[in-house]
Amino acid sequence: MPLRVEDTFRHALSNQTGKAGRPLAGMWVCSGSPLIAELCAGSGLDWLLVDAEHSPNGLESILAQLQAIHGYPVHTLVRPPVNDTVLIKQYLDLGAQNLLVPMVNSVAEAEAAVAATRYPPHGVRGVGSALARAARWNRVPDYLVRAADTVSVTVQIESTAAVEAVEDILKVDGVDAIFVGPSDLAASMGLLGQQEHPEVRAAVEHCLAAAKAAGKPAGVNAFAPATARHYLAAGAAFILVGADVALLARGSEALAAQYIQTSDDGAPASY
Repeated sequence: MPLRVEDTFRHALSNQTGKAGRPLAGMWVCSGSPLIAELCAGSGLDWLLVDAEHSPNGLESILAQLQAIHGYPVHTLVRPPVNDTVLIKQYLDLGAQNLLVPMVNSVAEAEAAVAATRYPPHGVRGVGSALARAARWNRVPDYLVRAADTVSVTVQIESTAAVEAVEDILKVDGVDAIFVGPSDLAASMGLLGQQEHPEVRAAVEHCLAAAKAAGKPAGVNAFAPATARHYLAAGAAFILVGADVALLARGSEALAAQYIQTSDDGAPASY
């Protein structure tokens, strides 16, 4: 039975406006749990980022989450821990269609990320479609010929070197979008933990403006609502505004604060 794959994040981000003529709002999925991933998939958000750089995710858990999310009206990006040809090949074969590649600091690194998603002669992706969920085990007609159309590549700008090279990175054929990470960017600027610093904001805004000039979408991570609104007004086409683990951490802390009184020394006190 012939099958088809879904449209990519590139299609949703066409013209830097997102679907329904607005930016796309998403959240991190970091727990490694397919159940949590499915719960988030039905939230009404536009996109999810399944993260393997700072989360306990391996190939098996990513596969399970892709399967859990599939069928919900949400786009899924997957972030590998590193810009690595072998890992990207494995992620694509699992069926990840949209990659967010971290720490892309130069044109050469952006070109390597794109090449890892393309079959020869346009890239270096290994051929294993008969074994792979990506091609539904060769049930997707002409998958090898059309594979590049089933994949989107977003590269992450999160260092001073990347900001300096952002105009050239945006020119790389196959880079569909950029995503700015203010936390690592702040650290690279000597402002660790100060992602709201005016110099960091200015660097983010420079990237957003460069993307607009290049005709490509740019996104940014911003958990603080005021910061998110600021970057949306500055032209961000997509944004991450929360994370599953952060929501659970803050929500459980709020419950504790509401129902558990503590004494001056921090020990639980009786009512």
